[in-house]
Amino acid sequence: MNALTTDERQMAAVIVAALNLEHIQADTVDPSMPLFGQTTPGWGLDSIDALEIVLAIQQKYGVELKADDASVTRAFASLRALTQLVAERRAAA
Repeated sequence: MNALTTDERQMAAVIVAALNLEHIQADTVDPSMPLFGQTTPGWGLDSIDALEIVLAIQQKYGVELKADDASVTRAFASLRALTQLVAERRAAA
């Protein structure tokens, strides 16, 4: 398992809180694990969860993520990729 960075740990906490995922501990997830789909190991999230995550990110970080943006679609592959995209968008703002 890969170690979480501080930003990844914070993003995991945002996702866990936004989706009420009591069965997932934000401090111990693998940041490269897939967020969506039924692969194991993985978060097992779906498209409705993605909408909730987008809203939570916008509220917490002030970053808008649009569904028609290919980089956003790629970023939702894992916690690590999503955290990196949000950090890049925050730095560019």
